[in-house]
Amino acid sequence: MDVQLPLEWPRTPPSHGSVVLRPFRETDAAVVTELSRDPYVPLISTVPADASEEEGTEWILRQNGRFTQGMGYSFAIADAATDQALGQIGLWLKAVDTGRAKAGYIVAPSARGQGVAAAALTALTRFAWTLPALHRVELYIEPWNEASVRTAVAAGYEREGLLRSHQVIGGERKDVLLFAAVRSTD
Repeated sequence: MDVQLPLEWPRTPPSHGSVVLRPFRETDAAVVTELSRDPYVPLISTVPADASEEEGTEWILRQNGRFTQGMGYSFAIADAATDQALGQIGLWLKAVDTGRAKAGYIVAPSARGQGVAAAALTALTRFAWTLPALHRVELYIEPWNEASVRTAVAAGYEREGLLRSHQVIGGERKDVLLFAAVRSTD
């Protein structure tokens, strides 16, 4: 299948529950700063550790460029009522020609434990099914990350197995759990 990228940006921002997925704005720098101070986030994302305001702004600009570069969709997770950015979620299209995409999410520590990640992942997955080329969305989660496992399950993803020594995180090869959502054929 030959898929032309970039695909279309959603005309209506994906949403579910209390969150909406939208492009990042320079005014979202505070959430980048908060994410950068979580010791784990810079290990699993491109957020720089202890980001300065300038580094946060540069990160935001890179996220908004992911779509135009054909890499996929990088959304700010925002509170639907206040529009305050709470984190980031991405739908990465490197394997779109095989019908697969990869999802990933990070939520600011101040917004954790409130169902933000599950709502965002549900919104992202529903959006993924509007893209005719996609039939499968995958998540890779470290086995110790029980909160992320709960998020995946709450959003309808199923655990498919353990991938041993699958990726480098923090300079070490790590095992990850593979979760996936598959487009319904009904």
